[in-house]
Amino acid sequence: MLNAVLWVARTGAPWRDLPSYYGPWSSAYSFFWRLQKANIWGEILKHVAIEPDWEQVMVDATIVRVHQHGAGKRGQDRQAIGRSRGGLTTKIHAMVDALGYPLRFELTPGQDHDSVTGYRLLHELDFCPGEVLADRAYDTNAILELLQSRAITPVIPSKRNRRVKRPLDSETYKERHLIECFFNKVKNYRRLATRYEKTANMFMAFLTLLSIRLWLK
Repeated sequence: MLNAVLWVARTGAPWRDLPSYYGPWSSAYSFFWRLQKANIWGEILKHVAIEPDWEQVMVDATIVRVHQHGAGKRGQDRQAIGRSRGGLTTKIHAMVDALGYPLRFELTPGQDHDSVTGYRLLHELDFCPGEVLADRAYDTNAILELLQSRAITPVIPSKRNRRVKRPLDSETYKERHLIECFFNKVKNYRRLATRYEKTANMFMAFLTLLSIRLWLK
């Protein structure tokens, strides 16, 4: 069953195109959906991600185009589908540790700003890392004040319109490439490079499953 789900994730093929040697496609789909509905995938991720490297935390977001098969459901904004410059899109907001392993993520419509959800992810942290690395989209007073209140060092370049530029540790900032590497790894699976799922819950299930694989490797 699990290999069948991973085949669908890697190829991006419709469930009905699942090779016959995996068994009925409906059984694999039901297996995958039942575990997501019961939040089993999320619980597995919590158990495998028990020893993150809290020296640094990196936050960023990436855009995923929504395929025509993933659009059309009523209440698209509630399914994390919105309109941005590239048409119908979903934005994946992610947080990784100092080694680039995923800690948590959230889905929003593509037009949502990175800093709004980024603030929420940082605010919900139950552990204070040493540093937070992010690009200049996260250079907001709200985020900086949040980090200062928790004695966390921000490694975030100043926006171009900020009058007083803050100092930046450029060598440490280079480590931010690890979150870009995380996005690259999950987008090697076509089911995440393009969104085919109509519901945000199902798309999140694939993202969680592939994050589990990264931790287990």
